[in-house]
Amino acid sequence: MFNRRSPMLAALWAIVFAAPIFSAELVEQTPSSAASFNIKTREFWTTGKIHGSPDPADPYTTKDAFPQLKFMEPLSLGLVPDTDRFGVATRPGKIFTFQNSPETASADLLLDIQRTTYGVAFHPQFAQNGYFFVTSVLDPKLFLPQGSRLSRFCLKPNSGLVADLSSELVVLEWPSGGHNGGCIRFGPDGYLYLSTGDGSGIADELKTGQDISDLLGSMLRIDIDHPEGGRNYSIPKDNPFEGQSDARGEIWSFGHRQVWKFSFDDQQRLWAGEVGQDLWETISLIQRGGNYGWSVLEGRQPFRPQRPQGPAAFVAPVVEHSHIDSRSITGGYVSQTDRLPDLKGAYIYGDYDTGKVWSFKFFDGKAIEHRQLADTQIRIVEFAQDRSGEVYLVDFVGGGLHRIVEAAPQIAAQPFPRKLSQTGLFSSTKDHLPARGLIPYSVNAPLWSDGAEKDRFIALPGNSQIEFDSVIYPHGADYPDVGWRFPDGTVLVKTFSLSTDARRPEHRQRLETRLLQYRQMPGNDDEYGAQFWNGYTYVWNEAQTDADLLPADGLDKTLIIQDALAPQGQREQTWRFPSRAECALCHTMASKYILGVSTLQMNKDHNYGGVVANQLTVLDQLGVFKKKLPKPVADLPRLVDYRETHESLHLRARAYLHANCAHCHRKWGGGKAEFELHASIPLSQTLTVNTRPGQGTFQMDDPRIVVLGVPDRSMILHRMKLEGLGRMPHIASKVIDTDAVEMISRWIASLSDPAGAINPRLPPH
Repeated sequence: MFNRRSPMLAALWAIVFAAPIFSAELVEQTPSSAASFNIKTREFWTTGKIHGSPDPADPYTTKDAFPQLKFMEPLSLGLVPDTDRFGVATRPGKIFTFQNSPETASADLLLDIQRTTYGVAFHPQFAQNGYFFVTSVLDPKLFLPQGSRLSRFCLKPNSGLVADLSSELVVLEWPSGGHNGGCIRFGPDGYLYLSTGDGSGIADELKTGQDISDLLGSMLRIDIDHPEGGRNYSIPKDNPFEGQSDARGEIWSFGHRQVWKFSFDDQQRLWAGEVGQDLWETISLIQRGGNYGWSVLEGRQPFRPQRPQGPAAFVAPVVEHSHIDSRSITGGYVSQTDRLPDLKGAYIYGDYDTGKVWSFKFFDGKAIEHRQLADTQIRIVEFAQDRSGEVYLVDFVGGGLHRIVEAAPQIAAQPFPRKLSQTGLFSSTKDHLPARGLIPYSVNAPLWSDGAEKDRFIALPGNSQIEFDSVIYPHGADYPDVGWRFPDGTVLVKTFSLSTDARRPEHRQRLETRLLQYRQMPGNDDEYGAQFWNGYTYVWNEAQTDADLLPADGLDKTLIIQDALAPQGQREQTWRFPSRAECALCHTMASKYILGVSTLQMNKDHNYGGVVANQLTVLDQLGVFKKKLPKPVADLPRLVDYRETHESLHLRARAYLHANCAHCHRKWGGGKAEFELHASIPLSQTLTVNTRPGQGTFQMDDPRIVVLGVPDRSMILHRMKLEGLGRMPHIASKVIDTDAVEMISRWIASLSDPAGAINPRLPPH
């Protein structure tokens, strides 16, 4: 993997790894957020020294290729043969075509199949026969033996580019309910290629990855022009398993978990991006009859090595990405455009969760010149290529189609601070005393961080102010929350401290200080995606005098906890210092990037060094908001503190799930399960009650996400209790929150009315 570090960063790694066991002398700490703070007169933060980035600037960025064109949840994009038009399929089932021109302002509806659609591909002789092919899922929430479908449709006679819904011809079906695959492309040989997932959501529960007697976990290759044997297709005679009694002849390659987008290059090579399970995302060159290892392997690494291996030796991926820098790979294309000469011949691909874009060239059987091209705000769900070889990126959430352009040179006025003491955020770093102008704050429902306590501050540069306004999400998803827009240069500060002695929880050691820095990019006026937040971690030294900037890859560190209940009186706890990419997995566009500095979380009293006052009232009277609050704080929404036992159990449970889960489990949040845990949504509308889990059953007896009154069948509780594979939350925590498990269990047991009225403390606006 392409990765270069400066000598300074290498030295920091040496320091961090030199002492893997963190057991410094305990120091009793007074939370900095409780220090004296003037709540009547605002002081300005003028000492900030956080400029630019510690990482080399990316050489490229992205630009909207069709500024006037947006689609609702696009999933597939491809050329219409013999035309200068694209066809695009959206998840709700509408398929459009549009002219490939930057001035295009509208798209024409080709067909609405009225069910979840994954892919579209036009027959090479589309101009003559009017055929195109669509992959769809009858019901994504149910396991159905024939729930995934490949269909052929046809244009209406004499109607232009308008198709006939009644012309559907079901070509092929395979099981749905987990990973369904669904990418389709015509190969240079004229055959149709199709990806199927492993039909599971977790750990290949069906054990189909190495099984070639079914269609799951495979890439298929079929002839749709010459049907035979009672099927609406035939199997090419040179398919690797054609004619074998114990195999499906449609299979071209197998051992796949979830190939998410594949393509052919100008040398007729087949490239595929594969979404991993626990640790690895891969890009592979697909071979005839190739076995890509799942689920014996995940990429090159053992996953379930005890499982039987299918026929053929394992084929290693060309490129692997760990979950340090990616989470959901989207396969791309080999660029052939002359517009970007340095990228001509390079395979370009990206990551759905982080928005990062990479490229490499393939030479002598290996990837060379592997590098990151851009770090975008795009939910990259698909790539496409036009007739000139130009590569396009499809944004699932924003609905736009983008292309790669060279980035403008960025010259930082000052070097990025490598120590926390150099940031200008603290007047005394050793004493953790914030600089003048930093505003302390706390939250109603804190994120569980493996028992750590947190001190939090808002740093607004100079006399800048926050816009306090209503949030209207794209496509009409309107949560009753109030959104805040931050000025350029805002830094949000959070220091994590943990007691290493269970007998003395007040004695805490500072582990890390995380910063979220907001930068307004020049010319960026996208209403929903204009916020560029970058996360940085500073690791405290054992003397507790300062903290060093962590390299981009993050770090795991072993802590020794003195605990009388543990064997030999102590236990080990792994603390995860997040990579820069991991920060972006929670702080997403869908969650408005900032999780704690929101009305729901900050509408509460805070102790300002002996003076207790409502935080929103204090910010309002300090003039932090550009406009006065629209209504009294008592009428503004808030979460309850789930740790307060006098509060309603229902409200406490919903607040906990909101704080710990809703940044992913919301519309476009990145969570793969299609339910929402935002606290303002009535329980009956969260899509959790009696909903079958789409990511595996974990050997539970007929589980549902939530079963009213039955905790033992409720997947949401089960996954909170797991360690390792399948644990939720799957990032930012490694220790089970036993108090929360008990609370959520009691809550589920108490449920009998699925209506679950809107939280009375979250009035709709």
